[in-house]
Amino acid sequence: MSTTSQASQRITALLDENSFVEIGGLVTARSTDFNLKQTETPSDGVITGYGVIGGSLVYVYSQDASVLNGSVGEMHAKKIAGLYDLALKTGAPVIGLIDSAGLRLQEATDALNGFGEIYLKQVKASGVIPQITAIFGTCGGGLALMPTLTDFTFMESTKAKLFVNSPNALDGNVITKCDTSSAEFQGKEAGIVDVAADEATVLSEIRELVSMLPANNEDDLSFEECYDDLNRACEGIEACVGDTSIALSQIADNGIVFEVKREYAKDMVTGFIKLNGVTVGAVANRTEVYGEDGKVSEKFDAVLSAAGCEKAADFINFCDAFEIPVLSLTNVKGFKADKCNEKKIAKAAAKLTYAFANATVPKVNVIIGQAYGSAYVTMNSKAIGADITIAWPEAEIGTMDAKLAAKIICDGQGADAIDACAKEYSELQTSAASAAKRGYVDQIIEPASTRKYVIGAFEMLFTKREDRPAKKHGTV
Repeated sequence: MSTTSQASQRITALLDENSFVEIGGLVTARSTDFNLKQTETPSDGVITGYGVIGGSLVYVYSQDASVLNGSVGEMHAKKIAGLYDLALKTGAPVIGLIDSAGLRLQEATDALNGFGEIYLKQVKASGVIPQITAIFGTCGGGLALMPTLTDFTFMESTKAKLFVNSPNALDGNVITKCDTSSAEFQGKEAGIVDVAADEATVLSEIRELVSMLPANNEDDLSFEECYDDLNRACEGIEACVGDTSIALSQIADNGIVFEVKREYAKDMVTGFIKLNGVTVGAVANRTEVYGEDGKVSEKFDAVLSAAGCEKAADFINFCDAFEIPVLSLTNVKGFKADKCNEKKIAKAAAKLTYAFANATVPKVNVIIGQAYGSAYVTMNSKAIGADITIAWPEAEIGTMDAKLAAKIICDGQGADAIDACAKEYSELQTSAASAAKRGYVDQIIEPASTRKYVIGAFEMLFTKREDRPAKKHGTV
């Protein structure tokens, strides 16, 4: 492996020291059309091989933009496809480092076929081994399908470009007006990018993510020794109902949360935490985002948005495929009501309902605020299969806010009658205690005890097995 190219430097920075072993280093292009024979194509523009991250086996390919702009030709594609074959045989993640001009025009149909071969391997590997892509340069056209066929996508925040059609090719757009290929657009608007940062941070964050994930869908060794107190009190966690990313950090071992799709649909938090050393996928409604200055930088209603539902559904599907238990923190009173959301919300909420109900991994729901209407049913309620439902004492669970219900029930009566009705309705129909009496809540706990009870629930559910009707797959 050339130690001078950026492609090789990225591999060195990503993997444990001196662990990389190159495969296919002597492969070059076979095509001789358009004088390609005269052009040196070392490794055919992609370095492939294996190494370890934190002692665990991973496979890596890194495109070399110094060789024909990292373009994908026949042999370039064969090397990546071959790497996937090895990864599937041994059950280890594949990490792709992208920096490519795209299809190698001089190889035409051979290159197109190569794209298809890679797509096929990615599809076969989906749900079997984790797939991670990081984009450091250009990733355009058909190449843009490669990161979107994988599980997690990282982008260098200033130089990387991800697009199917270049920004200037879009009607009424120029790159200076809206750079649709930028990490910011692909993270905030498209929801494709999980993490956008400088190159060094991207590589270190991939290492952190890999440490959270199992090697494959049958790996039961993805846990580590926990040195955090299992009974540690989460003091003040009730103040974090708004920004649940902070609440999750209070519950998690050592306060570590690896949030995915960070800039997209911020009303829904999705990420990985460890509980007693075991990786758990967390999904949480969010109404506030706190900035680095400790002040609220963004606010949302406690409602499900179409984008938030889709983000959470995709995440839960990943967790279910890789036997990762799911924890949800519920604080929701309805669905987002605007014209843009109305086009998608029914389907998106159905996707989220399906994802929670379909997942056979251990599922624990903690109701930390409001839990109203069918939006609550969608958010991992006991009705759709949560194994354990926990509520904080002040949680509100029911069809709607008690005051609103009282106005409907006591229509035409005075303010005093409505207030009295609201108080009674709250006690009888929307309190955590009333839901617990009906069996819809298993435990009512003090917020400070959340970590202890959630760890206990997942430990109890560790050997969970659930049979479902035989079918090829669902259709939602």
